[in-house]
Amino acid sequence: MQRRRSYAAFTIVVTVVMLFGAAGMGLVLLLSGAPGALVVGLLLALVPVVPLIWVYMWLDRYEPEPRSLLALGLGWGAFVATSGALVLQLFDSVIFENTDTFAATVVAPVTEEAAKGLFILLLLIYRRNELDGVLDGLVYAGMVGIGFAFTENILYLTSAYMGDDGQAGGLGGAVGLFVVRCIFGPFAHPFFTSFTGIGIGIAVTARTRAVRVFAPIVGYLVAVCAHGLWNASLMVDDGRNAIATYVFLMVPGFLLLSGFAIWSRRREGGVLTAALSDCAQRGFLDPAEIPWLARIPARRFARRYAEKVGGPSARRAMVAYQNEAVELGFLHSRYLRGVAPPDFAALGQEHVDHMRALRPGLVWPQPAAGGPPTQLPAVRGAGR
Repeated sequence: MQRRRSYAAFTIVVTVVMLFGAAGMGLVLLLSGAPGALVVGLLLALVPVVPLIWVYMWLDRYEPEPRSLLALGLGWGAFVATSGALVLQLFDSVIFENTDTFAATVVAPVTEEAAKGLFILLLLIYRRNELDGVLDGLVYAGMVGIGFAFTENILYLTSAYMGDDGQAGGLGGAVGLFVVRCIFGPFAHPFFTSFTGIGIGIAVTARTRAVRVFAPIVGYLVAVCAHGLWNASLMVDDGRNAIATYVFLMVPGFLLLSGFAIWSRRREGGVLTAALSDCAQRGFLDPAEIPWLARIPARRFARRYAEKVGGPSARRAMVAYQNEAVELGFLHSRYLRGVAPPDFAALGQEHVDHMRALRPGLVWPQPAAGGPPTQLPAVRGAGR
């Protein structure tokens, strides 16, 4: 009960902060340009948002994070991180009066990556149970980065439409910037913040205090350096090195990070199978259920079968049971690795109790003609 109150307090506080940030950014956007320019900037900035969200939702399929937290991450990036970074940068320009180059290459990366990474750090402190490792850190970092890039793109695209610094503006100017920011570089902010997410993900699974403390710091510093390097390529020598930086550093770095994320996603299948197999040996679930829990195609097949035989209520029961079992599996994996949270026993018992309550309403796929049901996947290391 205390944990649930703490979770609710976290959600309420973050939501309130997000609303204040939204009000602040709304005012900034209204003051940044004419309504027509703002509409153009908004519509163009929306284009890359849905594909990017889909990518991170695909990465998050083995153990889906709460949609409410993902939405909070998106809103934090769009409103809180942008407004917070803007205030800090305005303070820097008034107090320290740094050059534009220094502000873009040092101040902006430091403030923006801190503002974005703060959400994942708050999750680590107040919703630690939602972070099971590096992949979760990547997913939350991605959502925050998408939100931040969305609002920032509105500002830049609106300004480009209105014209500044001797630029003619109009739709042509906005579309030209759209191609640069939203077609060739939509992953920039999620990419930078991913390093902070990786650092925090490593901290969650670390056994030593030194790694738990320094991994997020190192991740943040790498995020700042990557962000600063990219901004420097746009500022130094009138941006002559931007293309080379993009082709030889940004793209390879993004591809390496993408490969790492896909590898981490595939690895989660093996981790889940091993953990559920151990859970079955301890009597928490039937070994025959594991093939329908450990792989995503099998989960979908089991849900379709349940709905076909038992109707929508049977599908809902299957979805709820699979979610509880997956949560139990990843929690148990942390226990097996010696990095379980202090209240892991109570959390695990909650999952087991929920599964026990759902079990009477489950409709599992049945073998046909003495053989295995169609599309039953082979799950290595799991009993049948």
